Amino acid sequence: MTVSTAPAPIATGPTRNRPVKLKVDRVSKTFLLRGERGEPPSPFTVLREMSFDVREGEIVSLVGESGCGKTTLLRIIQGLNRLDRGTILVDGHAVSGPGRDRGFVFQQASLLPWRTAAENIEFGLELQGVPKAARHEKARSLLHLVGLEGAANKYPHQLSGGMQQRVGLARAFAIEPAILLMDEPFSALDAQTREVLQRELLRIQAETRMTILFVTHDLDEAIYLSDRIVALGAHPGRVREIIDVPFPKPRQDLPILRSEPEFTRIRKKTAEIIRNARSPEPAAGQEKTP
Repeated sequence: MTVSTAPAPIATGPTRNRPVKLKVDRVSKTFLLRGERGEPPSPFTVLREMSFDVREGEIVSLVGESGCGKTTLLRIIQGLNRLDRGTILVDGHAVSGPGRDRGFVFQQASLLPWRTAAENIEFGLELQGVPKAARHEKARSLLHLVGLEGAANKYPHQLSGGMQQRVGLARAFAIEPAILLMDEPFSALDAQTREVLQRELLRIQAETRMTILFVTHDLDEAIYLSDRIVALGAHPGRVREIIDVPFPKPRQDLPILRSEPEFTRIRKKTAEIIRNARSPEPAAGQEKTP
């Protein structure tokens, strides 16, 4: 791994004075694609010189068209994939593999079907050797936090999709990560359940001050949840622009916020950035602001 000494873009906005929890600095990743009919493998660059920061207590969303490397980047930050160049820092420490300082919430809850909701939440704590009584207490507290006090002894098949995602969120919170990585966690849910969980995520994040990096294809979701939005270009994935979201928290419900002219402006601007993402790139280290 090569560590670049070039500075990452510095965003401006309402959270700019907070300490940096996550630094993604000049990250690049290339895969070798299998050749056809005996041809040699060909390189495919997924990420190129990706740089941005996530500050303490922020929700930052990654948006971009399919193939821009959003999930690949999350897997690299989690330590599941290796980068080719650049560096990733969490609280100033370089990421070299999986660690308890990062929690991950997937598109599907991926709960263990033979364990109850409480036991799923306790799973990571068991692996860390946390005593049983402390595990039980933490699970009870987190079930209360996500609004599932009565579901402790239910198995995944007895829970709705939205309830399963709440358990998955509680499981990620249980290990007390420095940053929570969320990969389109609400995409498989119906629209009504999705809006409920978006509100719940904002409530929980306000109570815990958790730092969150959130991947979504839904621009309304990104604007509603985020302090800042990182708009990505594709083929290869790279930062095109970092956009401040100016709405104060706690936020109005999404249907009300959508009626704000500034919401419409940010949505239009972000959509245009993504649509024009294959146009020439901005100069290295340059960041546009709205």
